[in-house]
Amino acid sequence: MTAKQKEKNFMVQGSILAIAGVITKIIGAVYRIPLMNIVGDEGMGYYNVAFSIYTVALTLTSYSLPLAVSKLVSARIAVGQYRNAYKVFKGAFTFALLSGGLVALIIFFGAEFIASNIMSMDMSVYALRILAPCILVVALLGVLRGFFQGNGSMVPTAVSQILEQIVNAVASIAGAYLLLQVGLGFAKTSGNDSFGPAYAAAGGTVGTIAGAFFALVFIALLASAYMKIFKKRMRRDRSRRKESYQQVYRVLFITIAPVILSATVSNISDFVDNALFNNIMAAQGYEKTEYASLLGILGGQYTTMINVPLSVATALGASLIPSLVATVQTGSRKQIHQKITSVIRFNMCIAIPCAMGFLVLARPILDLLFFTQDNETAARMLQLGAISVVFFCLSTVTTSVLQGLDDMITPVKNSAIALVIHVLSLLLMMVAFEWNIYAVVLSKIVFSGALCILNAHALRERISYVQEQRQTFVIPAAASAVMGIVTLVVHLLFELFVGEHVATIIAIPVAMAVYAAAIVLFGGVSQEEILDMPKGAKMVAICRKLHLFRGEY
Repeated sequence: MTAKQKEKNFMVQGSILAIAGVITKIIGAVYRIPLMNIVGDEGMGYYNVAFSIYTVALTLTSYSLPLAVSKLVSARIAVGQYRNAYKVFKGAFTFALLSGGLVALIIFFGAEFIASNIMSMDMSVYALRILAPCILVVALLGVLRGFFQGNGSMVPTAVSQILEQIVNAVASIAGAYLLLQVGLGFAKTSGNDSFGPAYAAAGGTVGTIAGAFFALVFIALLASAYMKIFKKRMRRDRSRRKESYQQVYRVLFITIAPVILSATVSNISDFVDNALFNNIMAAQGYEKTEYASLLGILGGQYTTMINVPLSVATALGASLIPSLVATVQTGSRKQIHQKITSVIRFNMCIAIPCAMGFLVLARPILDLLFFTQDNETAARMLQLGAISVVFFCLSTVTTSVLQGLDDMITPVKNSAIALVIHVLSLLLMMVAFEWNIYAVVLSKIVFSGALCILNAHALRERISYVQEQRQTFVIPAAASAVMGIVTLVVHLLFELFVGEHVATIIAIPVAMAVYAAAIVLFGGVSQEEILDMPKGAKMVAICRKLHLFRGEY
C-alpha cells in the first residue's frame, strides 16, 4: 500500500468512526426528548450526577483501554509482530476484567456514601447503583474495540456504537417510564415527591447497561470470527522478538497509567463541577430541587447538543492513534506533521460551523428538539458555551496526537494545570459573581481554552509543530460567518410564514449547504482533499458544476 493510499485509508476510517459518532449523538439527542419529558428537570439532575460519578469510574478502568490497546497492537502489527499483538490483547482483557470488576463493586456498595456525602444529592443513589455493573461491561468492550482499531478497522467499533445507542434509547425510555410509576407509588406512601424523579432517573440508566451489554455480545462475536484470520497471521509471524506476559503487563501499565491520569484529570471536571455547584448552591440557600433542575438542563439539553460535534473530534482522535503510531515507526517528521495538520483541519471544518450554528440558532434548535421544555435558560447556556465546541474539539485531538507520539505524561500535566485554572474560575464566578449555572458553562470554556494553549506549546516543543492558521481557522471562521448571516435571514423570513419549527428544519440544511459552498469557494478545501473523503468524486463533480473551485469558470 502506497503512502497516499494509507493516508486515504486513514481518512476513510476516521470518517467512518466520526459518522458513527455523529449518528450515536443524534440518536442520543432524539431519545433524550421523551426521556426528559418522562424524567423532568429534577430527575435529569439526579441522572447527570450519577453519570458524572460513573464517568470517573469508567475513566479509571476502561476509558484508556481502546486507545492503549489500539496503540500497542498497531505498533506491533506495523513491524509484523502478530504474536506479541495477541499477547497485548489477552493482557488487556485480564486487566479490564479485574479493574472493571473491582471498581464496579466499590461503586455499587459505596453508592449511598458517594451520593449523600460527596455530591450532596442523596436521591441519585438509585441511578448510580444501576450504572455500577456497566463499568465492567464497558471495560471489556473497550478492549475489543481497541483491538479492532489497532488492526486498522474502525467498522466494528462504529457499528457496535450505533447498535449500543439504539438499544440504549429504547431501554432508557421504557425503563424510565416503568420505574417512574414505581417511584410515584413510593412518593405517595413516603410523602417525598422526589422519589418519582429519582426512580425515573434510575430507569433511564437501565438503557446504558442494556446497550453496552448488547454491543459487547455483538463485537465479541465479530472478534471470535476475526481471530481465525488473525491466528493465521500469527502462524506466519517470523519476528524474533518474543514478549513475555510480564513484559506485556509492564508495557500495558506504562501506557495505560498516564492515559488514565490524563483522562481522569480531563473527565473529572464534570464530577468536580457537580460537587462544587451542588455544595455552593446549597450554601447560598437554594433548594435541592432547584439546583437539581439546573443540572438537569445542563446535562439534558446543553451537554447533549455540545457532544454532537465533540463526537467527531473523539472519533478522529481514536482513528489517529494507530495511524500516527505507524507513521512514527516508519515515517519522517514531515509525514507526521502532514497527518496532524490534516486531522486538525478536518476537525475545525466541522467544529467552527457547529459553534456558529449554536450561536445563531440555539433557541430554535432546542425548541425543535425539546419542545415540551422551557428552553430559555438552556438556549442562553448554549450561546455562551458555543465557543467551547471549538476548544474542546481541538484539545481532544491534540491530546490524542501527544499520546500517539508516545508522550503520555505531557497531556496529564496539561490537563491538571487546566483543571486547576478551571476550578479557580468556577469558584470565582459562583462565589464572587453568583453567576449560578452559567458559571459552570463559562468555566468549561476556560478549561478547554487553557488545554488548547498548553497542548499547542507541547507540540511545538516536542516536534517543532506549529498549526497552520489560514486554512485551519481563518477560512472555516469566514465561511461560518457567511453561513450564520444567511441562516439567520432564512430563519427569520420563513418564521414569518410557516412558523418557528418549520423555519428551523429549513434553515439547518440551508446552513450546511451555504457553509460547504463557502469553504470550497474560499479555498479552505482542495479537490484532492475532497476526493479522499467518502463519496468524494460525486462531491467534486457538484462543486465543478457550481464553479466553486478557484480558477475554474
